[in-house]
Amino acid sequence: MPQTRTEDLRIAPSTAPARTWLVVLAACAGQFLVVLDVSVVNVALPSMRSDLGLSATGLQWVVNSYAIAFAGFMLLGGRAGDLFGRKRMFLVGLGLFTLASLGGGFAQEGWQLLAARAVQGLGAAVLAPSTLTILTSAVPEGAARARAIATWTAVGAGGGAAGGLVGGALTD
Repeated sequence: MPQTRTEDLRIAPSTAPARTWLVVLAACAGQFLVVLDVSVVNVALPSMRSDLGLSATGLQWVVNSYAIAFAGFMLLGGRAGDLFGRKRMFLVGLGLFTLASLGGGFAQEGWQLLAARAVQGLGAAVLAPSTLTILTSAVPEGAARARAIATWTAVGAGGGAAGGLVGGALTD
């Protein structure tokens, strides 16, 4: 059985409240981005069709390439966090996600956008498992952890709801 490496992300009591909530904020921001990106493209699909010459099937792949890569690599992302450290995988996932987002934003051809969306999904699959494990490792059990998880959940739901709004703003 391979040895797993765990990181002790618990914060010293003297700085616990401020630093703990900074960790919660970072985890929530990562989760917000992951969920936001599922729905952000929906509003922009008509613009993508005209600007990149995508067919109806191509537009469906813009949505599905992210979702399939995300779902397909989520277990791998979680296991990578166990083996290499959650903080490291959070940063790797965030970096990959960000670079792929830039690539998608600068895409000149449909295939470039599809590739960028798939890489975004891979980055999200590495990032998402780390957000919750970092959060639960940083916040002690009890009411504080329950609030942190509730905040993380609400922010994730907000990311899905904000997708249309952000997509519309970016399209304009």
